[in-house]
Amino acid sequence: MTRSPLTNKPAPAISLPNANGETYNLAPESAGVPVALFFYPKSGARSTVWNPCRAPLSDNTPPGSFGCTKEACEFRDALAGREVFKSSKALVVGISPDPVEKQKEFVEKQKLNYPVLSDTKGEARKAYHVGKGLLGLVDARVTFVIDAKGVVRDSLDATMNYGAHVKFVNKWLVKLEEEERQANAPPPKEPGLITEPALATEDDSPAHPPAGIPEPASPGVPPTGSDVEREELVRAAATVQG
Repeated sequence: MTRSPLTNKPAPAISLPNANGETYNLAPESAGVPVALFFYPKSGARSTVWNPCRAPLSDNTPPGSFGCTKEACEFRDALAGREVFKSSKALVVGISPDPVEKQKEFVEKQKLNYPVLSDTKGEARKAYHVGKGLLGLVDARVTFVIDAKGVVRDSLDATMNYGAHVKFVNKWLVKLEEEERQANAPPPKEPGLITEPALATEDDSPAHPPAGIPEPASPGVPPTGSDVEREELVRAAATVQG
């Protein structure tokens, strides 16, 4: 599988009509959440042209190709039921070459809960370097994972293996959440590091003699003239107090 030239680079912005014909602007760098952008071959109505995504047709076969329908519904169910899709607030966006009318039919029939865009001119496919799959017989099925900063982290190019795309996104969402946890974790404290100064207590305070009485000379130190005067003052003060 060829590595996308957009890997580890800013994801291109997209402006395409959605299933209601309204312009949908996707600017991954300002989305603020992870984006799963998946390109798929077809979501249109039945055709007599052979398409490897299609299931055998019958009177009960719904519009759209089998593989593309399964992939789109797996993303729908992941958004509704998988915890990592909920906790990461991931944005899922689907893109195919079908016109707006076919996209609207597809979205309503499958009850899709995310934007599905119409890229009839191939503008988005060109911006994301999405080409052909299966020896050039169909448009390739490619999914991009874009992080919350708008950087393409990885892509999966698997046209036939439609079931691998949701698993691929799920794996990356778990990884991106772990990266965010590590980035927001507080730095470890160094052993023995004192973060706050010790508070002095009454027991730690030095003893002071009563006001007006000089401190006695230290034991073992011969008294000087000033020391004798201080001792006389101490005795005098004690006599007065007595």
